[in-house]
Amino acid sequence: MKNMEIIRIRDDYIKLGQVLKLAGLVDSGVDAKIEIQEGFVKVNGEVELQRGRKIHVGDIIEFDGKLVKVEN
Repeated sequence: MKNMEIIRIRDDYIKLGQVLKLAGLVDSGVDAKIEIQEGFVKVNGEVELQRGRKIHVGDIIEFDGKLVKVEN
């Protein structure tokens, strides 16, 4: 089973690019944009191409063999 990291948010949602940065999976917003647009990022098992996608509590992001779950 893959190791899952937890990202905690205070607001109703966080944008996908911000999740990747907070989790340390990318170094910058530009890197996040490229990885997302290339189709390397999944949200809840589906490829997501919009870095502005709103990620809510309970969503699971997958990138580069790593899983990140958003909780509050």
